[in-house]
Amino acid sequence: QVQLVESGGGLVQAGGSLRLSCAVSGRTVSSTFMGWFRQAPGNKREFVAGQSSISTYYRVSVKGRFTISRDNAKNTVYLQMNNLKPEDTAVYYCASRVGPYSDYEGWYDYWGQGTQVTVSS
Repeated sequence: QVQLVESGGGLVQAGGSLRLSCAVSGRTVSSTFMGWFRQAPGNKREFVAGQSSISTYYRVSVKGRFTISRDNAKNTVYLQMNNLKPEDTAVYYCASRVGPYSDYEGWYDYWGQGTQVTVSS
C-alpha cells in the first residue's frame, strides 16, 4: 500500500520561508516521478514542482523561489519555499506517478492528504 504524508505547512508572513515534507511508504521516491501541486480556494489544482531521477521542473511563478529535493535514505521529498507571497496561499499536495514528467494531475496515481500554507501580507 502506497502512502504519502505531507507536513510542514503553516502561517507565514510575506517574504518568509517554509519547507514542506512528503514522507512516502510503499514506493521508492528515487524510481518514481514526484510532484507537488497546490489548490487555492476557487481554483483548480495546479502543478508547482516535480522531480525525476535526473531533472527538476517548476511552474514559472515559483521558479527561483521554490526548490524540490529528496532524501532517498528517508524516502522523503521536500519543497523548500522561500520569498513566499500571498498568492502562494493554498493547500499543497505531493503526488507520485510511475513515468516521466507530467504537470497533469490525472496522471498521478497516489496523493497525500494536503497541507495548508497561508501567506499573510
